[in-house]
Amino acid sequence: MTALADIYTKLPDSIDDLPPPPSEEAVKEADYRSRHWSSSIPGPLRPGSSEHKQAVAAMFRETFNPYRPSVINWPKLPPDVLKRVTSLPIWGIAVQTEGKARLRMAAYARLVQDPDMKDAISRNAWEENRHKEVLSKLVEAYGIPMAPEPPYVEPKDVEWAYLVTGFSECVDSFFAFGMFKVAQTSNFFPAELIETFEPVMQEECRHILLFANWLAWYRAVMPAWKRPWFELKVLAVWAFLVYERLGLAVSVDADGQEHTQDNNFTVNGTKEMTNQDITLADFMQICEMENAKRFAGYDARLVRPKLAPNIARFILWALRLVGRKPRLASEIEAIPSVA
Repeated sequence: MTALADIYTKLPDSIDDLPPPPSEEAVKEADYRSRHWSSSIPGPLRPGSSEHKQAVAAMFRETFNPYRPSVINWPKLPPDVLKRVTSLPIWGIAVQTEGKARLRMAAYARLVQDPDMKDAISRNAWEENRHKEVLSKLVEAYGIPMAPEPPYVEPKDVEWAYLVTGFSECVDSFFAFGMFKVAQTSNFFPAELIETFEPVMQEECRHILLFANWLAWYRAVMPAWKRPWFELKVLAVWAFLVYERLGLAVSVDADGQEHTQDNNFTVNGTKEMTNQDITLADFMQICEMENAKRFAGYDARLVRPKLAPNIARFILWALRLVGRKPRLASEIEAIPSVA
């Protein structure tokens, strides 16, 4: 571990108590290390082995990026850009999603006995809370109207809630990577806002990398007699997520007014960011390319989330069968902006 990483070995309870990097060079180093990491452990990292477990924990600890939401300088937006940003139907559910994720991961971390995995998941919960702080600061800075947040109640079935959060993030992040790229290439968000959010997007990549490797480790060390029930629970989680994304989340405020929020906020938010020139095939291609780029810097021996990329590849295959091929990357980059 480098001297810079040593500064952040123990995270404070309060996000604002996080010590700032000691220099501008340290900021750049932290950003680089958050995207590039390889284990010094030789040989394969087999899930279930102590080598794999230690490497996963080290990856999450050593790739920590010490940005602080309270000191983010939110750029001043022109009126037309501000209107586009504030009209996106994603902010409320995004804030709530991060709030639930923090609570669920912290609750699950308390149940984990293995010290390496406990440390990694606890850090994940801390970072989810920071994501919520970032989104809350954005909402405040730009005066985005929000439905009231529901109370965050610790789940009764902690493992179920952790699985729901982990698998949901694996899917949502895959599409969010594409959505973020569309926002960048379409000029929907100004470059300053893209730069501000970039560390958060890369952090999501680290989060789902941790979850995928935790899942592989957990399955490998699980007693055989527990495995069938666990796999049934995983199937039930996926059924729940499909059901959830086919409907709308409904919240009721103190005055009895209902507010609906779209659980497909990453995909549907993209529709608001671009014109009709980006097809479904284009978007699936963008998501797949961006997903590969974000994972490219991490040790190839670590497990990657596979379901969302495989779904995208299947959709692309099916679209190609009916003659709807995605454009080349260079052509997608040249699509006219919405501005």
